[in-house]
Amino acid sequence: MPGSSYDLSRSLTRLNMLVSGTALVLAGVAFAAYDLFTFRDYVVHQLVAQADLTAANTEAALERSDQAIAAGTLTALGRSPDILSARILTETGQVFASFDRATDAAAPPHIAIPAGRLEQTLVTMRSVAVARRVVVRGAPLGTVVILSSLHSLYARLQRYLVIMAGVLVASLFAALLVSRLAQRAISTPLVQLADVARRVSNERDYSIRAPERTGLSFEVQSAIRSFNEMLGQVQARDRSLQAARDQLEDRVRRRTEELDVTNRELEAFSYSVSHDLRAPLRHVVGFASLLEQRAGGSLDDRARAYVKTITEAAQRMGQLIDDLLAFSRMGRASLTPEQVNLGRLTSEAKAEVELDAAGREIVWTIHPLPTVYADPALLRLVLVNLLSNAVKYSGTRPVAHIEVGSTPQPDGSTLIYVKDDGVGFDMQYSAKLFGVFQRLHRADEFSGTGIGLANVQRIVQRHGGRVWAESELDRGATFYVWFPAP
Repeated sequence: MPGSSYDLSRSLTRLNMLVSGTALVLAGVAFAAYDLFTFRDYVVHQLVAQADLTAANTEAALERSDQAIAAGTLTALGRSPDILSARILTETGQVFASFDRATDAAAPPHIAIPAGRLEQTLVTMRSVAVARRVVVRGAPLGTVVILSSLHSLYARLQRYLVIMAGVLVASLFAALLVSRLAQRAISTPLVQLADVARRVSNERDYSIRAPERTGLSFEVQSAIRSFNEMLGQVQARDRSLQAARDQLEDRVRRRTEELDVTNRELEAFSYSVSHDLRAPLRHVVGFASLLEQRAGGSLDDRARAYVKTITEAAQRMGQLIDDLLAFSRMGRASLTPEQVNLGRLTSEAKAEVELDAAGREIVWTIHPLPTVYADPALLRLVLVNLLSNAVKYSGTRPVAHIEVGSTPQPDGSTLIYVKDDGVGFDMQYSAKLFGVFQRLHRADEFSGTGIGLANVQRIVQRHGGRVWAESELDRGATFYVWFPAP
């Protein structure tokens, strides 16, 4: 795209200009610093030489106390435009002769010459001062002090900066031209590569390839070639995934058809069980009743007990068939989840369970319960089974206590519990608790078919939840039901 080409070209130009400009500035600063320090040392050396010459020319004037000759010697220093002022001091520090370039020129500073030395130099940002002893036949007669400005140094620096700025501008212009020429071999292939990557990302078409051209750098060619190879691998993998997806869809379709056939067969089997098995049971119950009516007077107590046992067994068999069919349909029933008020649903289940507990004293404790996202009909069946279970197994207590509540969960899920103070069970057999027809107590102790808790587990699992129980023998049991966050 033109915009991406322009952005890349501008970025490369800025980078080249920045690198070139930085290198030139650093080199210029290094050369300027070297030249300035060298030139300053040269200025100091020249001023020391002038101080030596002046000291030699004033030896005779100091010996004869001839101030005119000394002043003439200092006046000769005025030929150097950088010298501001000069003084010849006696050994006692009195000014013997002086020279000032201007009336307001600053006097040379007082410079202490260390013992054993003939001269001392003082360098500041704006000036250089040199003090030179005048010694005649081993005896010091005075001191020559010269003050010189560094104007020539700064003038040299200014000229250097002007030259460096000109060189910098010319070099940057040349770098700009070279950068523009080099971008044709670098930015254009990269922009084309970026455009191809964008097309592949937007269109999901892995058959597109970046154009390969001759004359490109090895790195750019390697990048384009590697990108094309990657696209080829992705394309081959995409084809394999598509083939696998097609096979999976076909397999799912065939398995769905097989599942539909199986479901229809199960429906037919359920109908057969419901019709064919119920008829013999009805016959057993009916003929047992007829036998009892016909020969009731001639039957002794044991025979009547036999007839009663036959009738109750047939009725129990019918109940088992009904529960088994209900359990089978539970796995195929469709879910219609919605927001369900657990408190109201628990009250309805409690009212239904209390009909079977007429005449018993039960203390109910139902705490405030939350709202859950579930199928209300199936959830009602869960609560009815759990409350019926609590009522049944607390039947040995003169006053039974049943508690229903919930525990807040930090992840937004729902945990409810149903607790009773009944006979409980041994936890080592808890794995059998939710199995079909699995009972932890004898049938003569507590009635039931062993289907209720299996239905509870199947319903809860279909909602994505879990159910478990905790108990101790003769100390009651607590059943927990957990539903995930909606």
